[in-house]
Amino acid sequence: MQRCPWCGSDPLYLKYHDEEWGTPVHDEARHFEFLLLETQQAGLSWITILRKREAYRKAFTGFDPEKVARFGEAEVAALLGDAGIIRNRRKIEASVKNARAFLALQDEFGSFDAWLWNFVDGKPVLGHRRLLSDLPATTALSDRVSAEMKQRGFAFVGSTTIYAHLQAIGLVNDHLESCFRWKELTK
Repeated sequence: MQRCPWCGSDPLYLKYHDEEWGTPVHDEARHFEFLLLETQQAGLSWITILRKREAYRKAFTGFDPEKVARFGEAEVAALLGDAGIIRNRRKIEASVKNARAFLALQDEFGSFDAWLWNFVDGKPVLGHRRLLSDLPATTALSDRVSAEMKQRGFAFVGSTTIYAHLQAIGLVNDHLESCFRWKELTK
């Protein structure tokens, strides 16, 4: 079975690649989970965040945006003391800010999912990548989504972070064409 080479041989990374990365997400809770994790990843390796995923799930109340949006200074201080997560004040505060912006988008558009998938008319963008070097760090799509999110009050949502997010949640299928997942996801 041929996979994208970026996942290496780590069992956790393989499971993530084989079962999650690039699979279209239409669930609000999963959208918030991926968004929170992607913004925590900025400047770090994704495997670092994957290894801390369960600690993030516990620290951020099961990735419930309504609960996270209500976090105040006491909760932020507690998170800064949580060795299970990345203890970066700006990233933690961004997660609270992003929860609030996420809820505002839900109120305005009915769901975050509807808002986000509208950028691609509800259909994943199919990448035709043969080599890892063919994968861009940003695209015009990630530039647009990032800019819109920033205007709507999100933080830590630069174009590179958002492109990684769009790939993770299947808005963009950037599995290499030789990868078994590319074939599965294009059916």
